[in-house]
Amino acid sequence: MRRPGPLSPVWGLALIAGCTVGPDYVKPAVPETPTYGELPPAAVADAGTWKPAQPADGNLRTKWWEVFGDAQLNSLEQQVTVSNQDLKAAAARFREARAMIGTVRAAEFPLLSVAPGIESLRYSNNRPYLSHTSTTGDFVLPLDASYEVDLWGRIGRTVTAAGETTQATAADLETISLSLHAEMALDYINLRSADSQKQLLDDSVKAYADALKLTENRAAGGAAPESDVAQAQTQLNMTQVQATDIAVQRAQYEHAIAVLTGQPPAAFHLAPTALTLHLPIVPVGLPSELLQRRPDIAAAERRVAAANEQIGIAQAAYYPSLVLSASSGFEGTSAINWFDWPSLFWAVGLSVGQTLFDGGRRAAASEAARAAYDATVANYRQTALSAFQAVEDNLSVLRILALEAQQQDEAVASAKNSLQLFNNRYLGGRDTYLQVVTAQTITLSNQRNQTEIRRRQMEAGVLLIKALGGGWTASDLPDLAVLRKADDPDRPQDTTGH
Repeated sequence: MRRPGPLSPVWGLALIAGCTVGPDYVKPAVPETPTYGELPPAAVADAGTWKPAQPADGNLRTKWWEVFGDAQLNSLEQQVTVSNQDLKAAAARFREARAMIGTVRAAEFPLLSVAPGIESLRYSNNRPYLSHTSTTGDFVLPLDASYEVDLWGRIGRTVTAAGETTQATAADLETISLSLHAEMALDYINLRSADSQKQLLDDSVKAYADALKLTENRAAGGAAPESDVAQAQTQLNMTQVQATDIAVQRAQYEHAIAVLTGQPPAAFHLAPTALTLHLPIVPVGLPSELLQRRPDIAAAERRVAAANEQIGIAQAAYYPSLVLSASSGFEGTSAINWFDWPSLFWAVGLSVGQTLFDGGRRAAASEAARAAYDATVANYRQTALSAFQAVEDNLSVLRILALEAQQQDEAVASAKNSLQLFNNRYLGGRDTYLQVVTAQTITLSNQRNQTEIRRRQMEAGVLLIKALGGGWTASDLPDLAVLRKADDPDRPQDTTGH
C-alpha cells in the first residue's frame, strides 16, 4: 500500500477550497404598484392636446432628445456627449474602477518575485571562528513564489465585489450622462422660451408704439386728452423694460449651454429663434419596468450586491488561511560557480494561520458589514421610491398643464377679442384710453403665460424622460464575467467615446 506523501495535508485542504462562506445574494424587494396612478401621456395625446414628434416611436432610444424634433438641440446634445468635462470625469472614474478589478484579481494568482544580488564580503581577521579565508563573494539569484489558497471564498468575493462596484460606477456614468443631457435640454428650452418671450414683447412694443402715435395724433386734433398720451407712453415704456430684461435670462441660459458643451461662454452664441419643439408621446410602461430602466436604481442595486459580498469577506476572517510558498535559485561564491548544479537551492512549504484572539475585531467587522448592507438596501429602496415619485409628478404636471394650456388658449383668444373691442370703442369715443391700456396689459399677460405654459410642458416632458431613464436599461451594464477578465480584449470601454 502506498503511503501518503508529505504534502497530502495540502491536497486535503485544497479539496475544500471554494467552500465560500457568507450569504448568497438575493435582490431586495421594492414596494411598488402594478400601474402608475397618473394618466400616461399617450392618453392625453389621443385627446388631441399633444403633438407627437417625428419620427415617433413606441420606445425611448438612447438619443432620447431627438423625439423633440429640433436639429439645433440634437447638435448641442452631441457636443455634450463628446466635450462635457463632468462626463469625462465620470468616464475616468469608471475606467479607474474597472482597473481596480485587476488589482484585487491578482490575489487569485501566485506571487512571483526575483531579487538577484552580487556582493563581495571581507570579514575581520579578528572575527571569532574565522574560516580559512577572510574574503568571499555572494552571487545569488533567488526566485520566490507564494500563493494563498482561497479556502473560504474571501478572494473570490473581493473580486466579485470589485466587479459589482464597477458595474455601479458604470451606472453612475449613465446617470450623470442622463442628467447632463437633460440639463442641456432644459437650458435649451428655457433659452428658446426666452426668445419667444422677447419676440412677443418686441411685437407688443411695436404695437404700443403705433398706439402711442395714434393717441398723439388724436390729442393734436383735440379728439383725446393728454392723459391718453401719457398712458400710452407709460405702457410702451413698461413693455420696453420687460423686453430688455428678458435678455438677462437668455444670456444666463446661453452661458450654461456653452459650459455644458465644454466651451467658454465668450466663444459661444446661439442665434435667437422662437420655441418650436414638439411635445412627444413618451412611452411610460409599468412601475416594475422602471427598476430596469433607471441607471441610478441599477447603481444602488449593484452596491447592495457588493455590500453582500463584504459580509462574506468579513465572515471568512473567522476561518484559517493557507499559504503555499516556494523558493528556488542559484547561489555561489563567484560568477564561475554561480550556476553550477551544486549552487542550486530550493525550499517548499505551507503555513496555516488562525487568529485565536482579536478582542472582538472580527465580530465588529462582521457587524459593520451587515449594517452597511442594510444601509445600501435602504438606499436602493429609497432610490426606487424617488424614481416612482418623479414619474408620477411629471405625469401629473403634464396632465394638468394639458388642460391649463387649453384654458390659456381660450383666455388669449378672449383677451385679443376684448382688446379689439376696447380699441374700437376708444376710436369711437365711447371709452377712455384706460380701458385700452388695461386690455393691452391683460392680453400681453395672457400671451406671456401661454408661452410659459408651453415651456413648462416641454420641461415636464424632458423630466419625464429623465425619470424613465432616457432609454437606458440594466442590460446595458458591462457584463460581470467580462469585467473579471482583466486581459479580455473585448472588455467594455467607457460609453462617452473618450
